[in-house]
Amino acid sequence: MTSISPKQPPQKVSPRRTTTLVMVETAFLASTASLIWLINYYFPIGPLLRIFFPIPIALVYLRWGNRASWMSAIVSGLLLSVLMGPTRSIVFLMPYGLMGVQLGVCWRRGAPWLFSILTGAILGAFGLFFRFWLFSILLGEDLWTFVITQITELAEWIFLKLGLLAIPSFELIQVLAVSTIFLNSLLYLFTVHLVALLVLDRLGNPIPRPPQWVQALLDYD
Repeated sequence: MTSISPKQPPQKVSPRRTTTLVMVETAFLASTASLIWLINYYFPIGPLLRIFFPIPIALVYLRWGNRASWMSAIVSGLLLSVLMGPTRSIVFLMPYGLMGVQLGVCWRRGAPWLFSILTGAILGAFGLFFRFWLFSILLGEDLWTFVITQITELAEWIFLKLGLLAIPSFELIQVLAVSTIFLNSLLYLFTVHLVALLVLDRLGNPIPRPPQWVQALLDYD
């Protein structure tokens, strides 16, 4: 007569095993973020890889929370510091390392896309200004003046095509420059959200659902 063994209760994962899993995943995703930055620096293929810069760190936050996400950002910075030098490491951390943590916070707490995109765009714009400041010090030249010169030439060309005889003021040029940077950051964060929506859903760590018009545009539920 065949005996039927009673069902055993599911085994609980020990805290020690959980800690090991957190460390392994944190190190793996930190190295992934560093590798994406490294490949994009030496073999740039347009904006494709740039979209993924903050996603690995944000995924760490979704899976393991705040402490693991900060550790992932710090480890990425240290690894890039060894491979590429401190300057490139700082440029990655500010803004993309911090942006990964910020997106992880917003996505895990279910923040709407408008809030996470706006806060991320502010962080991204601040990171670009920080980059101007850092490289201006290292190169001994004011890179912001170069940007203002380019924007001035563009504004004068637009005024000429519109038949306006006025000369754009310095204040208008400053506003145009800052607005262009912020708009570019907004578009970047929106694209990051679209990629994260498709990728992280498949990994079992979904982010908040997009607005209705985005779902209708993508035909995505």
